Parts: sequence; C-alpha cells; structure tokens
Amino acid sequence: MLDKLNFIKQRFDEVSDLIIQPDIMSDQKRYINLSKEYKDLKAIMDEREVYIELKNNIEEAEEIISNESDSEMVDMAKLQYDEAKDELPKLEEKIRMMLIPKDPEDAKNAVVEVRAGAGGDEASIFAGDIFRMLTKYCEGKGWKVDVVDYSEGTNGGYKEIQFEVSGEDVYGTLKYEAGVHRVQRVPQTETQGRVHTSAATVMVFPEAEEFDIEVNPKDVRIDYFCSSGPGGQSVNTTYSAVRLTHEPTGIVAQCQDQKSQHKNKEKAFRVLRSRLYEMELAKKQAEDAEKRGSMVTSGDRSAKIRTYNYAQSRVTDHRINLTLYDLDNVINGDIEKIINELKLVDNTEKLKNISDDL
Repeated sequence: MLDKLNFIKQRFDEVSDLIIQPDIMSDQKRYINLSKEYKDLKAIMDEREVYIELKNNIEEAEEIISNESDSEMVDMAKLQYDEAKDELPKLEEKIRMMLIPKDPEDAKNAVVEVRAGAGGDEASIFAGDIFRMLTKYCEGKGWKVDVVDYSEGTNGGYKEIQFEVSGEDVYGTLKYEAGVHRVQRVPQTETQGRVHTSAATVMVFPEAEEFDIEVNPKDVRIDYFCSSGPGGQSVNTTYSAVRLTHEPTGIVAQCQDQKSQHKNKEKAFRVLRSRLYEMELAKKQAEDAEKRGSMVTSGDRSAKIRTYNYAQSRVTDHRINLTLYDLDNVINGDIEKIINELKLVDNTEKLKNISDDL
C-alpha cells in the first residue's frame, strides 16, 4: 500500500509544479484537468500522512512492548498498538476506494431530461413527481437547478422537461438516476380505484464544455419561435425561444425558459453540445460495462431501474435488489441512501478489477 501511495506522491508533486507554470495556466482545458487531478490527489496525500502516522505508531508501540521494563509504559504502548491496529484496516479500505480511477466525466455539471412514458396523463403526472424528486435532492445538496425546456401534461406534470444542474460532482451522482422509473398506484384520474402502472424515463448527460466537443456552426440550423407556457406577455409574444437542429445527426435542442433570445440560444447550445458528447460517451460506457459486466451504470436508457409502489409505500431499485419502505421521503427527494448504495456496488465492481495492483 505504501509503495503505491509513494508512487502517487511523485505524480502529486509533478502536478503541483505543473499547475503554476504560465504555459499551463494559459491553456484552459489542460489547467482545468490538472486542477481537478490536483484536488483528487491532495485528498489521497492527506490520507497517506495518516497512514504513515499509524504505521509509525505500531512500530513504536511494538518496540516499547518488546524492550521496556516499566509496566505503565508497556500498558500505554499496548493501548496505542491496539488503537492503531484497529484503525489501519479501515483506513486501507478508504484509501483503496480513493484509488479507484475516477471517471473524468463525474466532476462535470449535468443536463437531465425526464420524459413521460406509457400511461397517458398519469405518466405525465409521474414525470412531474420524478422531476420534483430530483430537483429537491439537488437543492438539498446545494446544487443549482435551471429549467431549459418543458412540455406540460394535459392534467398536470410534464410530457417532458429538461434542466441543467450545476455544482460539485453532479454528473457522477445523478448518472445513477438514468433509466426507466416505474410507478404502481391509483391515478388521480382513475374513478374505479384500480392500480395502474406508468413509467417515466430519466436521461442524464454530462454537460460538455466548449473544448470537450467542437460543433461546426454550419451544421446547425437555428429556428426562433414564441415561447409557450407561463410567463406573461413578454414571454409569449416575442420570438425569444430557440430551437437548434444538428443536421448531421438530427439531434434537436431547444430552450424557451428565458425572456432573452441570446440566453436561450446559449442554453440550447450547451444542451446540444452535451447531447452530442453523450452520444460518444454512451458508446464508451456500453463497451466498458460489457468488459466488466456492470449492472449499475450500463448506459442502457431502456433499462427499468426502479419501481415506486404506493400501496405498499415501497421503493425497489432493481439493479441492486434494494427495497425501502419509505416512499414518502424518497419521492420528496431523499434518495441519498439509494445513490450511496449504488455507488458502493459500482466501486466494489471497479475495485475487483484493480485489486491485483493494490
């Protein structure tokens, strides 16, 4: 373990030197990547110091126990030895988890899209519930949520809604919510009291920076139209909404949330870049998942990931067979426990693949 940590320290020292070099600071993409790497390595270096201290405490205690005649000193040394021996395996496990190679996308902001699936009006209402669940979770973490585009359901909720989330490690967390969410309940529109099954699909893209993917302006058709939905006369009567069509792929991105045409265009381009970037990423994720047989982040959008059963107040995540009888809190944004369990399983899978190197 210490050999591995010392090897990482060499890289940490190298990165510490690189990020203060003028030529690196003038290269935005390289500087951002190195700054992120520095932050991750610094956290490991802090644990390395604790690891070295524990190892030294064990050696020091062993020496006192072997050579010291003063019984009081020996008792203190035994206490120090036991404490260090107890802490060391926990710290080693923590460091192993930290040594798992991080997906460079995880630190990015995210574009999230919730779409009503099969189930008519009830599916739109449920899509609205999922949107509210995700936004409450994001706000609880101090992340900023910005709606980009939406289409309201006939009886409430949304046929689809798209929003940006910005903060720390957003994509690395929200990616676990991607897939088909299924609900079993008596709809508000049901008069006979029968339980219906409806679904909503969640898609999560890492928000692409301008230097992540290059979009040729000649490939993009821009259409302007009047915004729909709430917002008063100024929103609905000016051509402030923007629709972008990437002609080589047919991908469409639009934004009508802002009163300013310029701001809507800016947002729409961010979404378009993220969609194009995600296309490439999805291929890579599918290949990686196939290689390591991942059940958590396969990149398959059609995979049914979770069921919300209202009659039993039950939430089941099918990827890891986790069932919680806490539906009210979950649907109100308390999904941290589920995401943490998914991360743990995902990291354990990754750890198996690299354990020989540790």
